[in-house]
Parts: sequence; structure tokens; C-alpha cells
Amino acid sequence: MLRRFAVMTTTVIHAIGGLGLFLLGMIVMTDGLRVLAGNAMRRALMRFTGNAGSGVLTGAIATAILQSSSATTVATVGFVSAGLISFSGALGIIFGANIGSTFTGWVVAILGFKLKLGTAVLPLLFIGASLKLFTKGRWASFGYAIAGFGLIFVGITSMQDAMGTLDGLITPEQLPMDTLIGRLQLVALGILATIITQASSVGVAATLTALYAGAINFEQAAALVIGMDVGTTITAIIATLGGSVNARRTGLSHVVYNIWTAGLALTLITPYTTVWQRLAPGQLIQNAEIALVAFHTCFNLVGVTTILPFTQQFARLIMRLVPGKDRAYTDTLSDGLLEQPDLALNAAQSAIQTELLLLLRHVSAILGDPHGQRGDLIELQTALDETHAYLDQIHLKTGAGPNWDRLVSMMHALDHLQRIHERCEEDEDRAKTAQATLELMAEKNLLIDSIQKIMMLVQAGRWQAAADQARTTSSQIHHKVEPYRATTITQAAVGQIDVLTSTERLEAIRWLRRVSKHIRRITDHMSQAVLAVGQ
Repeated sequence: MLRRFAVMTTTVIHAIGGLGLFLLGMIVMTDGLRVLAGNAMRRALMRFTGNAGSGVLTGAIATAILQSSSATTVATVGFVSAGLISFSGALGIIFGANIGSTFTGWVVAILGFKLKLGTAVLPLLFIGASLKLFTKGRWASFGYAIAGFGLIFVGITSMQDAMGTLDGLITPEQLPMDTLIGRLQLVALGILATIITQASSVGVAATLTALYAGAINFEQAAALVIGMDVGTTITAIIATLGGSVNARRTGLSHVVYNIWTAGLALTLITPYTTVWQRLAPGQLIQNAEIALVAFHTCFNLVGVTTILPFTQQFARLIMRLVPGKDRAYTDTLSDGLLEQPDLALNAAQSAIQTELLLLLRHVSAILGDPHGQRGDLIELQTALDETHAYLDQIHLKTGAGPNWDRLVSMMHALDHLQRIHERCEEDEDRAKTAQATLELMAEKNLLIDSIQKIMMLVQAGRWQAAADQARTTSSQIHHKVEPYRATTITQAAVGQIDVLTSTERLEAIRWLRRVSKHIRRITDHMSQAVLAVGQ
């Protein structure tokens, strides 16, 4: 009895150590891959989401490369929070991330169990560590990634060796029976394991190891893997805390979709094993690891296939479950993005664009444009203050590359937005004078027409063209100020108008000049911010 306990204790220690090495390897490899491919993957996620089908493919590829469905999901939630991807556009990525997450299982099953590369990859640890220590930049990240890759298989080998000593000590009969209740219990265990490790890949690897050692049977392993798929949703839920309505909808859609897929998967276990036994008798036991990862991929493919044609209906369901509206102007500003400055800057850029468009509509309205629309200036002031406070929380080192340039440019743009807001709030009577004065009709119409063009260019993301348009308009109005001033003073001197009227008209032309100048400065600075993204 004591010997059995000693064996069990030693085995558990070795198994936990192997699991820890595997988890460490996943963390190290994922961190390296994120540096190497993270920005490219983020750009791809934002670019290739024209429809749900392309989103599925992009999500699957991004997850396979980054080796983390959680990383893909959290990035997607961040993009939705920042207003860079619509909620419906994010659904395809969420669906595809589950397919991509099965790639790790294939790598573990083929390289770890079939080819047994645990010893062969040991040199990778030395090479990777050397690159990390003696190089910088992308080579150092590459070294980090391959060192993590090597650790994964060292961990698998350690788990295999530990599980090998459990022959006869742990058997499938000691786990819940192969009934619906038993399978649900194993699903719950899989969910718990993923919540604890925060990585379904770790649980899948441990399950493959236990299956390889005969400690569990195929049906039990399948139920555990189903639970681990559901367990990954906890990361998405955490990522949505404090986020916008659309971000919360994205997190909930991940949960609902995974539960739907898990329900389908539970009904597929028996048919799947039956097909294997009929088409390849005995192979389900001999190649149980391959059969398990194939099952993992199959039920995720079935989940996507059954939900993809009903993406719009699914989106409407989630919208009903998470109703309501966000803050009018700053719904993109999520505190959860502050840890990633580039995403936080994207969120701020989206907020500034929204606030600019609202102010431009207000300026047009008070100048008499029937297409303009007055805004709530008090609410807009609050939004501008919130955006300013949000930018203050993005901490960067002075001159720290493109993100620093973006931050400075947006701070300048926000300052000029505040000044336009003051012109609208405190000096609206001057806009009314410009609207009512026949001599200012040309300048007023020039500014209104320019605002309409600038708004269309900004909405299309053509900030440089918007800046060019604003610069031309500002220059034209500026050149009108001195001649108009001289004419107005002359009219007052000869008694054609009184002094009060002349003062009001001069203030009106100065108002037009100042507003056009602020619009030019805003579009100039925002075009610089966008240019920094390209850098």
C-alpha cells in the first residue's frame, strides 16, 4: 500500500511537472509568435472581415499561427470596443478561432506521440535561448518562439513517462461512466481545467497523454475536450468587462456559440466512434490520439457549418440578449485596451472622429445648412473631456516611435476640437450674423460646402484629402478677412451701418476664419496620426 502511494505521488509530481513545462512552453512560444506575427495578425483581422466566411478563415489562420484562440478572441473584442470592426463582422473571427485552436492538438498528436520528438527537439532549447540572449529584435523573438516549441515537447515526454507508470493504477472505470450524466460531468471537468490553466491547449495535451497511456478511454477524452472548448470562453468574458455594448455582445456570442458547438459535439461522440469502428476496425484504439484531435476538428467544423448560414439571425439574437445603447460619443474608449497602446490609440482615434463629425454637423446647422444637425453641446463637452482623460492614461516613452507620434497628433487635434466647441457654445450669435449677412454669404456657403466634403472624406478614412480640402477653404476665408474688414469699417465711417453692426460683422468673419483654421488643424493632425500607423 505504501509502495503504491509512493508510486502515485512520484507519478503525480512528474505529471504536474511535465504539464507545467508544456504550459511554460506554450506561454513562451505564444509570446514569441505574438511579437513576430502579432501586428500582422491584427491587421489581417481588421482587413479580412468583409463577410462571415472570410472572417472564419482569418480567425482560424490567426489562431493557428498565434497558437492561442484566447489571443485571437481578446484581440477581436478589443477591435470591436475600438470601433474598428463591427459586431457582426467579428462573429466570423470568433467562429474561426475555434477551428484554429485544434491545430495545436494535431502538432502534439503527430510530433509528440507519433514521431516522439521529445529528445530530438532538445537542441532547440539551446538555440532558442542563445538567440534570445545574444540577439535583439525579431531574431530574439524567433529564439523565444523555438525555445517554447522545444519546451512543449519536453513537457509532453515528461507527461508520457509519468503516465506510463500509472498502468493499472488509474483506469477508465475510475472516472464517470459513459452515460449522458457521466459525459456532462467530464465536460464540467474540462471546463474547470481550462479556467484554471487559461489555456485549452494544455488540457488537450494532458488529455491526449492520458488517452495514450490508457488512463481514460476515447469517449471520456472526447467529453473532456468538449468541456475545454467551452472553458476558453471565460477569457472572452473577462476581456469584455468594462467594454462597450458591442464588446459585451462579442464576448457573449463566443459563449453562446461554444455552448451550441458543445451540444452538437456531445451528440456526435457515439456516431463518430461507430464510423471509426466500421471503416477501420481497431484503429480507434491504436490511433486514439489522432482520432481525438480529428474529432476536435470535426465538431468545430460542424459547429461553424451549422451556424454560418444563420450569422445575421445569430447576431440579432445576441443583440436582443444584450440590448441598450452605449455612451453617445465615447463608446470605443475601453479601459481594457489601455494595456495595448496601439489598440487604445485606435479607440481614441475612433472617438475623435465621431466627435469631429458631430461638431461639423453642428457648425453647418448654426450656419443655416438644412443638412446640418445640432448636437448636445453639454454632452459633447463631457465626451471631449473623457477622450482627453483617456489619452492621458496612455503612457508612452517620449519619442517612442509611431505610437508616440499618434498620441501627440491626437492631443493636438483634441485641443482644436475643444476650441471649435467653445466657438459653437459661446459665440453662436456670430454664426447667426454670418448666416444673416448678405456680404458674408459666399464665405458662409464656402465653409458649409467644405464641411460636407470633409465629412465624406473623413467617413471614408481619407484624412489627407480632408486636410487638403480644409487647408484650401481656410486659406480662401483668411484672404477675405482684411478686405472685408476694410469695407466694413468704411461703411461704418460713412454712416451706411452703425458701429454695433460693423462690430458684429467683423466678429462673424473672424469666427468663420477661426473655425476654418481649427478644422484645418484637426484634419492635419489626424492625417499625421493615420500616417504614423503606416510607419
